[in-house]
Amino acid sequence: MSLAAAPFEIDHVTVAGRDLKAMQAALAAVGLASEYGGPHDNRATEMALTSFPDGSYLELIGIQPNADAKAVAAHGWARQLEGQAGPCAWAVRVKAFDAEIKRLREAGVAAGASVRGGRARPDGTRLEWETAQIGEEPNGTFFPFLIRDLTPRPNRAFSKGKPTTHDFGGIGTVVLAVRDLDRAIQRFHQAYDVPPAIKQVDAAFGAQLALLGNIPVVLAAPLNGQSWLIDRLQRFGEGPCAFILSARRPSAYKPAARTRWFGMDLSWFDPERLGWRLGFE
Repeated sequence: MSLAAAPFEIDHVTVAGRDLKAMQAALAAVGLASEYGGPHDNRATEMALTSFPDGSYLELIGIQPNADAKAVAAHGWARQLEGQAGPCAWAVRVKAFDAEIKRLREAGVAAGASVRGGRARPDGTRLEWETAQIGEEPNGTFFPFLIRDLTPRPNRAFSKGKPTTHDFGGIGTVVLAVRDLDRAIQRFHQAYDVPPAIKQVDAAFGAQLALLGNIPVVLAAPLNGQSWLIDRLQRFGEGPCAFILSARRPSAYKPAARTRWFGMDLSWFDPERLGWRLGFE
């Protein structure tokens, strides 16, 4: 499903919860190791990551043990953190950060000013970056947010100088839960000039799906009144509900379920064991 020549590269995707160690243990239970990345400067969150050979990574973000309660409450992802949302947000890299902000604004899409952030790795290495919000929703929860490194990016992506795993090449696809499929398609068309969407139904996933040309995104709208997506949308709003990895050694992992999306075979890790939905193709 992930195609070449997209207008951006997935930088990382974020999974949110209260307890980072518990999230790391759940990810390890399905066969994926992670590395502690350190606390953010916001006095609210800390992170761990599973990095991939293409430079993208899966970020686990939890609440710092001695977090400032006001800082947590003010965090843009407070609802996702406290509610154990799992998939929470996604970030992308573009060739020209400032030019992309200008292009989006000219297309009629809200794009915020850049905001600096940072953290210190456990080994003391200082990381600095800047981000820009796209759209009106919390950062990265519908459109991706932009990120640009102010320190060497490999230091951020590879905590120990190399990918955490070679079994997966990278983040292949972000699955976004949306209320209105056609409205969501229109918004992506406005922002990225995507071609007409290809649609299909996955009854087991409980969704009508839409593939947006060369954008590494699948939109998922609730298929019926019993879909798990309805509760998710009520609790967390529109945003990522699953992530799909590009597998290099798919036979090394035992899926809990299999399906086929847009002509490609897709496997799912056990969501009960993991606590959220993660697939691989």
